[in-house]
Amino acid sequence: MGTEISSKDRLKQYLQSITPELPSKVMDEYLAHWEEKSYDRKTVMTAAGAIQQHLLFVLEGIQRSYFLHEGKEHVMAFTFAPSFSGIPESFFAQSPSRYFLESVTPTRVLQISYTQHQQQISKHRPLETLFRVATERILGGLVERHHELMALDIETRLRNFLQRSPHLLNQIPHKEIASYLRMDPTNFSKLLNKVKILV
Repeated sequence: MGTEISSKDRLKQYLQSITPELPSKVMDEYLAHWEEKSYDRKTVMTAAGAIQQHLLFVLEGIQRSYFLHEGKEHVMAFTFAPSFSGIPESFFAQSPSRYFLESVTPTRVLQISYTQHQQQISKHRPLETLFRVATERILGGLVERHHELMALDIETRLRNFLQRSPHLLNQIPHKEIASYLRMDPTNFSKLLNKVKILV
C-alpha cells in the first residue's frame, strides 16, 4: 500500500518544478505559513468588488473565474490541481476584483495570506525569483489565450481545449466551456459531435 503524499508536499513539488534550486530551509519556512481550506460546490470564493486576501494552491476540485455583463456570465478561466488559483491582479495589487472566483466542484486548497506571502518574499530572494518565474508563466498563458481568441476559429479553439484539458469536459457544464471558448452553446454542441476526442 503506497504512502499518500501530504498536501504541503504536493505544494513543495509544484514549487520545485518552477525553481528546483530553492533552498530547503527557505522552502520549509515558506510552507509553514500555508493552511488548508475546503469549499463546497458552487461557492463564491472571491466576489467581484472584494480583495483577494489569499494566494491559493489547488489540491482538489475545479474553479472558474467569471464576470457579469448585462446579467450574463462570461467565463475567463478554469483552474484545477496542481496549480495556483485566485484573482492574481487583485491579490498582488490588493485591489478590488473585477470578477468572481467560484468553485465548480468541491474544492480543497492550501492558502497563504498576502501579508505572510509578502513577508516571505521580502525576506528570501529565492522566493522572489520563484514568483517572478511563475508570473512570467502566467503572462505567457494569458498571451496564448488572447492569441487563440483573436486568431483561431471556434473549431480549432475547441480542439486545443480538448487536447489541453480533456478531463474537464465531463466535469464542467458545457455552457461554461462554451463561454470560456467564446462560442454559442448550440455551436459548441454541434462541434463537439463533429470533433473526434482522443482521450
